Amino acid sequence: MFRQSASRLQNLPRDTIRTFINSFDTVLTDCDGVVWFLNKAIQGAPNVINRFMDMGKRVFFVTNSSARTREEFLEKAHQLNFNMTLDRIISSAYMTAQYLRDHKFTKTAYVIGSRGLGKELSSFRIKHIGIGPEVMQHGLQTFAQEHLKLHRDIGAVVIGFDEHFSLPKIIHACSYVDDPECLFVATNTDERFPLPHCVIPGTGSIVRCVETAAERKAFVVGKPNPFMCETLIREHGVDPKRTLMIGDRCNTDILLGANCGFQTLLVETGIHKEADVQAWLKSSDPEERKLVPDFIVSKIGDLLPYLE
Repeated sequence: MFRQSASRLQNLPRDTIRTFINSFDTVLTDCDGVVWFLNKAIQGAPNVINRFMDMGKRVFFVTNSSARTREEFLEKAHQLNFNMTLDRIISSAYMTAQYLRDHKFTKTAYVIGSRGLGKELSSFRIKHIGIGPEVMQHGLQTFAQEHLKLHRDIGAVVIGFDEHFSLPKIIHACSYVDDPECLFVATNTDERFPLPHCVIPGTGSIVRCVETAAERKAFVVGKPNPFMCETLIREHGVDPKRTLMIGDRCNTDILLGANCGFQTLLVETGIHKEADVQAWLKSSDPEERKLVPDFIVSKIGDLLPYLE
């Protein structure tokens, strides 16, 4: 196995690359920034993913996005020509529902998040409230004293990406998790989504806001938390020593690999580039060293010539 060498894959001898390809049976790959960007497949990605499966390797799409249900992710994958099946889609919304189920959760969850997250919770028969706009129509004092209504059955606060995030939602969430018995769960902590013309704050920005006001940390189910790895091992028999994690974000995808004992491959079609990795290689901070991948390629399609 190759560990944190940050080697440019195409610069290695072909026999070494073949040895690497044969060293894993399971492929975990992030989605946005790796196999697609928004609603377009990244060049060569469907060919590589489908070829992996033709070779007998198990492929899982592992995404921190909580905006869609697994069924909706599967529909998108098929539209972009990926031959995926539902059991190979692992999302942070699905993992959140799994986490609450594992805790035998029977109360109601207050959710800061999207309708996709709500649908995933509903598929596990988890009661929830909070999804949708919640606007402060009066002054803060009037809202707090006259309009704030706290649900008595709330046993968990769940935070995902929410385009309707607002001060009333922060107040509700903090008021609920002020009870130490209330579960506090975040789908992921991705900081932001950089687009060509702007930067959109990610779920992590929302989570940090609520954590600061609540003076309490959330349990994160998504990458890089090993909870996702533990579920893959338990439910799918994944062998960490024979698993490759492919990602574009080192502090989630590559760090998950480091936390779980996977080999790792960074693609430069998303957040982090080789320049970032070179800085971490020079660092004496062991936490930054964990962000260093085993291999780097410009895009996932660069693997195709070695899979023939």
